[in-house]
Amino acid sequence: MMPAAPLVDQRVLDRLREDLEEDEGYCRVFVGNFIDYLPHRIGRLKLALTTGDLDGSVDAVLSLKSSSQMVGAERLAGLAKALEGEIRSGGLDADAAVVVLPKLAASLLKPIRRCSRLTMKSLQAQCSPGASL
Repeated sequence: MMPAAPLVDQRVLDRLREDLEEDEGYCRVFVGNFIDYLPHRIGRLKLALTTGDLDGSVDAVLSLKSSSQMVGAERLAGLAKALEGEIRSGGLDADAAVVVLPKLAASLLKPIRRCSRLTMKSLQAQCSPGASL
């Protein structure tokens, strides 16, 4: 069994800080915006899945995956990638999506929510005053 991906990959945060070196505070703002918007992203995903909205589900899961990758939230990005794979592998049309997507919500949203809470706590700790971010 492979070890779980880290909640937050410090190398990604370090690279982000280096890329934004012209304004050290911008990195904190960028990560802070991710933290602030994460509950909205999870809410969009839940709504799209539970209502069987195929296009909305794909859009929401891609948003979660890419934003997570940008701040080094590797475990959350991995869960989003797995959900994306489940959505895409089903070859769903709009009629099938109404049945399949709520089932995916029932099985996969809980771990995504749990991971998002842990990720937010980890990022907040790393962004707190005195942290190395």
